[in-house]
Amino acid sequence: MSFDDRYDRDPLAKFRANKRPSKPREVTARKGMWLEDAPTQFYGQLVAATRETVTLRDADGSTRAFPRHGTFMDDEGAVTLVFRSSAPAARARSASGSFLVKDAPARVARAGRIFVEGRHDAELVEKVWGHDLRVEGVVVEYLEGADHLDAVLSEFGPTSTRRVGVLLDHLVAGSKETRIAQGITQQFGADAVLVVGHPYVDVWQAVRPQRLGREAWPVIPRGQSWKHGICAALGLPHEDQADIARAWRLILDRVRDWKDLEPSVIGRVEELIDFVTAPGS
Repeated sequence: MSFDDRYDRDPLAKFRANKRPSKPREVTARKGMWLEDAPTQFYGQLVAATRETVTLRDADGSTRAFPRHGTFMDDEGAVTLVFRSSAPAARARSASGSFLVKDAPARVARAGRIFVEGRHDAELVEKVWGHDLRVEGVVVEYLEGADHLDAVLSEFGPTSTRRVGVLLDHLVAGSKETRIAQGITQQFGADAVLVVGHPYVDVWQAVRPQRLGREAWPVIPRGQSWKHGICAALGLPHEDQADIARAWRLILDRVRDWKDLEPSVIGRVEELIDFVTAPGS
């Protein structure tokens, strides 16, 4: 018995091969592409995606979410979706808004310094600009009051290659701090010392009051301890120095980054960093 030469040995082989399931093709997910979820036969455009699901919207406007890693059908057969980033990831930024230098070792300290009035000033500068200061090798020290500035700088000996930046509170026309700043600049020279400041009575006010749930900082009458008065106005304990320290910690903890500070303070700190890190200093 012989087979008819007009047929293959098995005329159903090709038909069976076409019916075998094939591995789904990988296609890049695109918003607006038309897909069918095979199990439910829901057919619609891809309109949204999360880490877990994709959402299809049919011609009638109905939407349904399906597992993102499931198998779908397009005009050419079964597919799995591949999601590609449409843009490079943004560079991470530090609390000051500068680009974060990941795993950067602290630089050897420069000869120059930045001096601030007190511990709270130093802690605020560290929280927002600490990354920048370590990358640049800038040390911040505090004076325990503007009245000590002359003695501290006389001992330090600032020069044009050993620069000093100073941040003072309440640097406004006619204030004690303004008179101190003018005398220091005349004594040591503008190429060796830069004294800048903010208009606030205390660095606490550098924090935007909205971070404390207020529209403005309370006004404390002259002659009254400002920090004790602020604590009282905010409803915080204020009997002793430990209470004041706890109040400051509460305020400092509300600071997330530079956007939580007043612009008049942000600009002055960055001006000081630029001054002490200028080429040749």
